[in-house]
Amino acid sequence: MNIIKFILGAIGLVFVGMLLLWVLGWIGSLLSWVFWIGLLGAIGYGGWKLFTKIEAKALGSDPHAGIGRGDINMSWDEYDKKYLHK
Repeated sequence: MNIIKFILGAIGLVFVGMLLLWVLGWIGSLLSWVFWIGLLGAIGYGGWKLFTKIEAKALGSDPHAGIGRGDINMSWDEYDKKYLHK
């Protein structure tokens, strides 16, 4: 009876070890994916910031400078009459 318990215990340890290695493999794979996606995201974000900086320099000003300031105090009809139909 003791030999059967020993064999079953050894088989149980083998399966627990395989399960542990499987879980560690999944965790390592997920961390690898997170690293590479994060690296690509950081490169993309840095490229976007560099692009907007070069764009603002090429245009001579910030493209979002007039948005949200409330300096537009005329209606579309007034703007149309004043600037578009000269």
